[in-house]
Amino acid sequence: MNTTERHKQEKHPLDVLEDVHEYAQEGLSFEEIEARAGDGEWERLKWAGMYAQKQEGYFMIRTKVPGGYLTPEQAEVIGQAATDFAVAPGAYGGAEQNELWGDAYLDITTRQDIQKHWIRIEDVPELWNRYDEVGLTTVQGCGDSARNVLGCPAAGLDGHECFDAQPVVDAVSDFFTENREYANLPRKFKLTITGCAHDCAQSQINDVGLVPARKTQADEVTYGFHARVGGGLSDGPRMASELDVFVPPADAVEFVRAVAQTFKELGDRYNRGLCRMRYLVEQLGPEKFEEAVRDRCTVDLPGSGEGLTVGYQGDHVGVHDQKQDGLKYVGFNVVTGRMGGDEFAAAARAAKRYGTDDASVRLATDQNLLITHVPEARVDDLLAEPFAQEYSPDPGPFSRGAVGCTGNEFCKYAIIETKQRTKRWARELDERIDVPDDVEVIRMHMSGCSASCAQPQIADIGFRGETVKLDSDGDGAEHGSATRSSGQSPGDGDALVEGMDVGLGGSLGTDNEFLDWIETAVPADSVVPALESLFDAYSDDRSEGERFYEWTRRLENDRLREIARRADAPIAGGVAHGD
Repeated sequence: MNTTERHKQEKHPLDVLEDVHEYAQEGLSFEEIEARAGDGEWERLKWAGMYAQKQEGYFMIRTKVPGGYLTPEQAEVIGQAATDFAVAPGAYGGAEQNELWGDAYLDITTRQDIQKHWIRIEDVPELWNRYDEVGLTTVQGCGDSARNVLGCPAAGLDGHECFDAQPVVDAVSDFFTENREYANLPRKFKLTITGCAHDCAQSQINDVGLVPARKTQADEVTYGFHARVGGGLSDGPRMASELDVFVPPADAVEFVRAVAQTFKELGDRYNRGLCRMRYLVEQLGPEKFEEAVRDRCTVDLPGSGEGLTVGYQGDHVGVHDQKQDGLKYVGFNVVTGRMGGDEFAAAARAAKRYGTDDASVRLATDQNLLITHVPEARVDDLLAEPFAQEYSPDPGPFSRGAVGCTGNEFCKYAIIETKQRTKRWARELDERIDVPDDVEVIRMHMSGCSASCAQPQIADIGFRGETVKLDSDGDGAEHGSATRSSGQSPGDGDALVEGMDVGLGGSLGTDNEFLDWIETAVPADSVVPALESLFDAYSDDRSEGERFYEWTRRLENDRLREIARRADAPIAGGVAHGD
């Protein structure tokens, strides 16, 4: 049994919720918490939605938002909590600690969560009290349990929707939250449920994905779900497998429970590197995995019907018609998902001011933000709000598709800084590159390490953080190829710099495919010029209507490398692989 699993067996992870109140009341330091509860407490605190930051004494806390749906009241509480609690101490720069965002900000994640940094243990009970009043929670925002349940951020609104699955999202989330029987799984358990035909909830890269379907029997048509299992990214990425089941909405909770039971009983608790559910599906095969689920399910599951998924939309940026006559929803572009707590609260107040009584704030998997139920006559007033100027619903294509993980600013695992770099690069590329007029979005995702929190494998352009060793000649000029660094000290005349692996050609949907990592350990300063070179070639060479990821798949990787290395940069390439 691995160390993490042993810590989970020593004490039920949900017991840590009471511990937090105790630690907060006594104002314990990190050293005192570990002295009292052992080093396993850092793992168990994840079940409270809390990760210890790399800056000792402070936590990142994650708020779950099932389906990305927030009432304006909930959104305002989240924004105000960031303003009040996500405050850096003077020792770490205070209000000047981040060049682009200052202080008291929050992050929208690729799992429709909200993350706040610089949280002190003594402030957590008050934050929880505020959350309780409006029906929010951080419980199981992290840890080896069912995570936030994804859904279409335009559920109940969009014409592409077959049916509104938000009630099912809520029911599944409610079943697993604080459920002690299913709170200690072999690893994290990621779920997505949607009634949208465009699968913006990303069923293909989740442990369980329920997507819309219909079943016709005796001339009676029933709408429900088809099931996909075993998808995921990080190391060993895998697209989900289809099961031969049709799941009525009323049976969705029981079906997902049966999948969790299968994972709980058969998942590998000894090797954390191989105990994600995708490895179990791969090991058993989809047919035997389905049989194991059926054996554990208390309802009969008919065979699959007619799938209704037609593609992958990916974002909801812009002003869109709702199903409801005369109403619009507006998708704001929040590059890398980061915005000030005061700005998030302002968006919540704007939803109340300009929307109907049904107005909501929605979070999307591309780290963007929606405001719904806005009468057409009020849209211009909404777009005139100060926050809307920074988070425009009409961005350039690189800004629109930019996704960034937390990066080494706070994360112990990240190798490079991501948030500021992604935002700067996106805006620089929007200014420097003229993409074809029919290209609305270029998905550019940057992860600070191999954990894939920014989902680089499904992007047009994906980045994965590395440290790069640069060689220097006698006069100090940089030259040669960059290589991966294992943390060793550079030799005389060498320098370690931030860099990244670069991949091209990822997408989800009917033409789903993970990108190819065409260059490894490229110095960060080389990337933007290399992208300019690639997009010059794309604009000259593309077929009519050909999207960037399609173009990169049409060319051989050697040819793509050759184009990228034409760039005028210190080093425009590294050690290549991926063919």
